[in-house]
Amino acid sequence: MTTILEINDLKELAQRRVPKMFFDYANSGAWTESTYRANEADFAKIKLRQRVLVDMTDRTLETTMIGQKVSMPVALAPTGLTGMQHADGEILAAQAAEEFGIPFTLSTMSICSIEDVAAATTKPFWFQLYVMRDRDFVLSLIDRAKTAGCSALVLTLDLQILGQRHKDLRNGLSAPPKFTPKHIYQMATRPGWCFGMLGTKRRSFGNIVGHAKGVGDLSSLASWTNEQFDPRLSWKDVAWIREKWGGKLILKGILDKEDAAMAAETGADAIVVSNHGGRQLDGAPSSIAALPGIADVVGDKIEIHLDGGIRSGQDVLKALCLGAQGTYIGRPFLYGLGALGKPGVTKALEIIRNELDITMALCGKRDIKDAGPHLLY
Repeated sequence: MTTILEINDLKELAQRRVPKMFFDYANSGAWTESTYRANEADFAKIKLRQRVLVDMTDRTLETTMIGQKVSMPVALAPTGLTGMQHADGEILAAQAAEEFGIPFTLSTMSICSIEDVAAATTKPFWFQLYVMRDRDFVLSLIDRAKTAGCSALVLTLDLQILGQRHKDLRNGLSAPPKFTPKHIYQMATRPGWCFGMLGTKRRSFGNIVGHAKGVGDLSSLASWTNEQFDPRLSWKDVAWIREKWGGKLILKGILDKEDAAMAAETGADAIVVSNHGGRQLDGAPSSIAALPGIADVVGDKIEIHLDGGIRSGQDVLKALCLGAQGTYIGRPFLYGLGALGKPGVTKALEIIRNELDITMALCGKRDIKDAGPHLLY
């Protein structure tokens, strides 16, 4: 642990410990992966102002996201198949986030169910919702999230149809994995991962199997999933979901100023500027490139969060300076989880926090709420 100094160290360790098909799932984008790469590269183009001879004592990273107090403006993003990076992955990540004082967002396509995570945590977490054709199942997910005490619903808008990810198709990705010679070899070379999986009963999509109509086992899951993402999803559905949920609502997947303006009129509590980690429309702009224009249009109307490309605390600060009030990390915590389990998630958060704190100080600020464009060169 003492040699792990940056998120890339966790990434390299995770690659050695997680079977290739699941590491590639977390570490890939759609088609040519140009947007996936731009999400990271565009942060590097943004330069910070170094300030000197200012008081750097008594610093604080505490702020709020949708009115919820957070120890730093970072949430764990909803990521599918998290429990395939490490056994019981969603539970471990949720516990690490709770102990750190930041939000954890559980994906609809998680391995551990809503109920699993609720039973293993003591504070409310957020739940991410995909809208399926089966509206009864959608209502069931909303009711289960309410029963579990989830404090926010994160509605993903940019997965009406699935972007093609070449690595997943070449790897024959599935949960649990198929038992072809290729898959058996990948798992056999990762014995620690295998022992962990043998010790848990959670190896499939816990929110779906046994809950959706006609999906009682894995053999029926694939066909159901392929048919269920709803290409007809519209702003009317957002209003319907907001009414049925009745609590804090975050709209994730906004990348265009016109869509941001419409989202601000829905009564939602926040939007997430996001291109799904570069996993949907390849060739779209990076999230950080889209953020300033969106902030100009709706920054005074709705809370803005950013997801995509954050690999350091400096990236978090840059996003805040360009108009975000909160940020999400997906791959950084997945790398930590795959590398070391729960301690790895905590290590990823410690790295982000340390980098954010020191960078803020060297830019001449003591309170993260004072971040703004004046900190950029």
